[in-house]
Amino acid sequence: MNYWAPYAWLPTGIVSRVRIWVTAEGLIGSVESGVDAADGDRRLPGVLLPGLANAHSHAFHRALRGRTHADGGSFWTWRTVMYEVAGKLDPDSYLALARAVYAEMALAGITSVGEFHYLHHDRDGKRYAEPNVMGEALRQAASDAGIRLTLLNTCYLTGGLTASGHTPLEGVQRRFGDGDAEAWALRVADLKPSTGMRVGAAIHSVRAVPRDQLGTVAAFTRMDAGEQLPLHVHLSEQPAENEACLAYYGLTPAALLEDSGVLSPQTSLIHATHLTGADITALNNSFACFCPTTERDLADGIGPARALADAGATITLGSDQHAVIDLFEEARGLEMHERLSSLNRGRFSPGELLTALTVDGQRSLGRPELGVLQAGAPADLIAVRLDSVRTAGSDPEQIALSAVGPDVDTVLVGGEVVVSEGRHRLGDVGRLLTQALETLLD
Repeated sequence: MNYWAPYAWLPTGIVSRVRIWVTAEGLIGSVESGVDAADGDRRLPGVLLPGLANAHSHAFHRALRGRTHADGGSFWTWRTVMYEVAGKLDPDSYLALARAVYAEMALAGITSVGEFHYLHHDRDGKRYAEPNVMGEALRQAASDAGIRLTLLNTCYLTGGLTASGHTPLEGVQRRFGDGDAEAWALRVADLKPSTGMRVGAAIHSVRAVPRDQLGTVAAFTRMDAGEQLPLHVHLSEQPAENEACLAYYGLTPAALLEDSGVLSPQTSLIHATHLTGADITALNNSFACFCPTTERDLADGIGPARALADAGATITLGSDQHAVIDLFEEARGLEMHERLSSLNRGRFSPGELLTALTVDGQRSLGRPELGVLQAGAPADLIAVRLDSVRTAGSDPEQIALSAVGPDVDTVLVGGEVVVSEGRHRLGDVGRLLTQALETLLD
């Protein structure tokens, strides 16, 4: 099948009048620019981009949207409500909710997601008969929704960290824990990658994984032949985390991860909000994933994104708790937060924002073959309209600063059409979300 569009973002930049041949195997066979559409070509509107990579997701947090603002509160009161939702899910309700959430992502042009998954066990903390049944629900949900999944199976061992040390898991937190990192690794080892899913690892945070367990998780990600699984970690999202880590370990969270051998080119540090100058230097060879719509929703603060990028870190973007599922909004948030904190415009160029949304996000999820429109790459691409009420008049080069999710017209994943003319192949995604949420919240 040949697809033609007025514009496309290729490795050389934005080019006009582009034809992309997608093979029967779902690969990009060729890319031509400066050509007119031919008979039989499927014409797509606007500008073609590689599929977007959502580098940080908690699918079940979607149930919190529009439900946590009545009394203001804080990150910690929000977390209490989140735990209430976590206590209700079972494999069937998790599948239904995640399927709808991933379909919502596809509608917004997201073709790959990194799911930071720690809802492992039954409500009482006991393992299911199939220990990875909740992870398998996510695999099925992503397949049904037509997007690629990197399942970041999360090690979560303690309930928190104080100046006196780690506290035990309590209440719903018992669903998250495996006892120790070795037991976690044995369970995760039973998960096998598939066509649509890759397996990665995560350390929830230095609050949830003690120092003597960090190295075990890091070692698990190092495979034969020098290959390494992606490893993601929540880092310094709240000042309280830093204060507790300093009080107990005498180190910042970033310094603790560095000292424990966690940091590497395959490590993604999520949020990275409250960092020292030394922390920024320590992260110079890793990914830093910002989630601006979550960080402002939870009043987390504005992280040093430009400073990290200048130090050598690779910036990626995620929608985290899904207060909004719109990676264009995350990209704008990255730039606009920098403008507010620095009083300067143009902190990240439009090209840098697109790179964070695509190729770098995909690399952070262990998918270096994705994120680029070129011959031989899997045919994951999206068409973004340039004639909507939001994008009309926009330069194609600046589409990341004007488009929103509903401007995505068409989504292909592996050559298969998942979204066409703004409609998902599953039908009414709003209805799917409503049904899943009503079942869960009732």
